[in-house]
Amino acid sequence: MRSFERARALVERLCSPEVCAHCAAVETLAHKIALELSSSYDIDVEAVRCGAMLHDIGRAYTHSIAHGVVGGCIARKLGFDEDICRIVECHIGGGIDREEAERLGLPPDDYVPRTLEEKIVAHADNLTEGTAHVDVERMLSEMREKGVPESVVSKVASLADEIEGMRATARSSKRQIKERA
Repeated sequence: MRSFERARALVERLCSPEVCAHCAAVETLAHKIALELSSSYDIDVEAVRCGAMLHDIGRAYTHSIAHGVVGGCIARKLGFDEDICRIVECHIGGGIDREEAERLGLPPDDYVPRTLEEKIVAHADNLTEGTAHVDVERMLSEMREKGVPESVVSKVASLADEIEGMRATARSSKRQIKERA
């Protein structure tokens, strides 16, 4: 299932108002990014919207690092398509590989965003503090100030570079098309 409206209703029913507002803010930014990139890349915009809305549904049960895995389980039980469930599981930072997952006490699996849809939602979440959107440099600076390990900051920065580079390419392509018209 890929229903954005159902995803929003579930988050509103299960999560706190703060989590709901954050999910809506992430969805807004992720949707904007997906639309920007859709002219140059093959993107399932509805999956991005649905996955972004559901990304923190696991926070209805835990605010630990496990909320992504818990959220993926919830989304599966509620009948969402596997690509949506993977977006929910893989949205944390720049992703969590199998080795890190085991160290963190998560089920041993790879929670690194691989698809463009997974990467867009993870990036939009990284750029959203509560309901405010922040720029990449501020987000990375705040991570360092909080003492986040440089290996984690590096993965988040790499994801940001990839998505922001794609956005720049898509904007450039759009400008060139307008100039030719």
